[in-house]
Amino acid sequence: MVDVAIIGGGPGGYAAALYARNFDLEVALIEKDRPGGTCLIRGCIPAKQWLHIADVYTTVAEAAEYGVVTTEPKLDWAAALAKKNKTVEGVVRGLGGLLKSRGVEVIQGTGRLSAPNRVDVALADGGSRTVEASKVIVATGSHARTIPGYEIDGTTIVTSDHALDWETQPGRVAIIGGGVIGCEFASLLADVGSEVHVFEMMDQIIPGSDPESARVLQRLLGRRGVQFHLGVGVEPAEKTSNGVVVAAGDERVEVDVVLVAVGRGPNTEGIGLEGTKVQVDRGYVVVDKTTMETGEPGVYAVGDIVAGTPQLAHVGFAEGVAAVTHIATGETAPVNYDAIPRVTYTHPEVAEVGIGEEEAARRGIEVTTTKHFFNGVGRAVIVGQNQGHVKVFTAGDGPIVGASIVGPQAGEMIHELMYVVGWEALPSEAAAFIHAHPTLSEAIGETLMSAAGRPLH
Repeated sequence: MVDVAIIGGGPGGYAAALYARNFDLEVALIEKDRPGGTCLIRGCIPAKQWLHIADVYTTVAEAAEYGVVTTEPKLDWAAALAKKNKTVEGVVRGLGGLLKSRGVEVIQGTGRLSAPNRVDVALADGGSRTVEASKVIVATGSHARTIPGYEIDGTTIVTSDHALDWETQPGRVAIIGGGVIGCEFASLLADVGSEVHVFEMMDQIIPGSDPESARVLQRLLGRRGVQFHLGVGVEPAEKTSNGVVVAAGDERVEVDVVLVAVGRGPNTEGIGLEGTKVQVDRGYVVVDKTTMETGEPGVYAVGDIVAGTPQLAHVGFAEGVAAVTHIATGETAPVNYDAIPRVTYTHPEVAEVGIGEEEAARRGIEVTTTKHFFNGVGRAVIVGQNQGHVKVFTAGDGPIVGASIVGPQAGEMIHELMYVVGWEALPSEAAAFIHAHPTLSEAIGETLMSAAGRPLH
């Protein structure tokens, strides 16, 4: 018997396995593929490698603006794909080595709960094995969803799983869904010259984000050629001899491929939950968020399958830590979900933390909004990325409760505001610290000074 059996080797699962070794717990990590999950193999890492490739391409294409003379860049798609694959392979292999060095037993196979303390494993090599454990953590991750009329064929109608491995660059692409995944693909494809259409049922892209920041991103992506169709539902796809027609209202757009990016569903079917006291809500597992324990004592759930928490790799990390803390010590280390950064890695990026005006209104919190634009920030002007802003939301005379950034390196800068929100800092406290000049982060300093009632520029 092991101390902890973990079903699923994605961010939530492998983080839990590694963290458990800090307490000398014996761990069995059960994964049907290789440790890494969606994030490392089919999501975060490969997608951001493609986005960086698009950024390099754009930088070379615009080099003449800085007096650097080059020939017109040409994207070797096959070489770019090979670079993506090399990056993924390196990261996944590194994780495997880390797990081995830390003494985590990795079992390659598909795990299923046959009892609260027992996992039956269909091994990848065709055999079987039963793992008995004092505690079990379920971290089976998620899968790409689709919608009626858009049956995935992997060629003309695809998900992000397929798009990350396109062997050639698509000329015309329709993206169904204007959330984070849809906008990231729109950004990188437009940057390398594809024709891109984004269809979104809501009236803004990245639903749930700050509406003004979303509008700024939409405007800047639109300048680079992305065509948005918002507030519309799409009709079933019509396949033609030349591609696929997507119809929405009076509009009909013919493309070479449709990328369905309408969110991700939890992988909870067929893993044995029905034989336990685990409560499931529309496929998601209900947990005590202070411990990540389910309704079945000794069975925990983390990551994308958890009901009511963001489907983000770093949330999976944190939930894995919370579950292991409770297993190893009996203490709680709950995740502060209001202090989790959320990043859309478009060009420019959008990054947020805490709550904004709409969520504050739902919670009955009156907030004051303070904003500073990048067009007055010297470093932003130097690098030619001076569009966008920093916003902070302050609860009355109290602490800063949220922030939104749209602009260059927003995903890196948001962490300063993560600490501000997490530590419930007052504007006057946060504004007392000095930012180096010239830096992009000066936009944060200027915003905080304005929030404190003493603006500088």
